Amino acid sequence: MAKKAVASLQTGSKRLTKAIKMVKSPKTGAYSFVEAIMDPANVNEFLSKK
Repeated sequence: MAKKAVASLQTGSKRLTKAIKMVKSPKTGAYSFVEAIMDPANVNEFLSKK
């Protein structure tokens, strides 16, 4: 399950995107958030990965 919250960040001439994914812990069943800053082309791959 992924919560798609994407914000655009610009640093100089390079364009970056911050993606936030909600991940369920198999041990406790609680949800936590995983954040990553990456190239916009890699966002869909990051969100689809478990």
